Amino acid sequence: MKENNLSTKTCKPCEGTEKPLGKIEVTNFFNSLEGWVLTNEETLLYREYKMKNFMEAIDFINMIAKIAEEQGHHPDLHLINYKFLKIELSTHTIGGLSQNDFIMAAKINEIL
Repeated sequence: MKENNLSTKTCKPCEGTEKPLGKIEVTNFFNSLEGWVLTNEETLLYREYKMKNFMEAIDFINMIAKIAEEQGHHPDLHLINYKFLKIELSTHTIGGLSQNDFIMAAKINEIL
């Protein structure tokens, strides 16, 4: 897959003093991902999944949670109507996207 390079990286701690990625960096990282959507403001990445059932959604959430804890970078997870999952990535402390968001997206893509 295209994002293999990102998926091998490790998230770095964010102190909140960093600046969000610029448009060129965001575009380059985004173009290496499959299945994700970038908001018009370029401050948030998201992906939506329709799972087979509630337990498949919960199992997927648990797999994401394990990676998020290992990486120290946590997405917002929204489970709607028992089987629709929306994953949102943004680095809240800097008010935009960091390389960590794209690393997490690539790692999540490897799960399913």
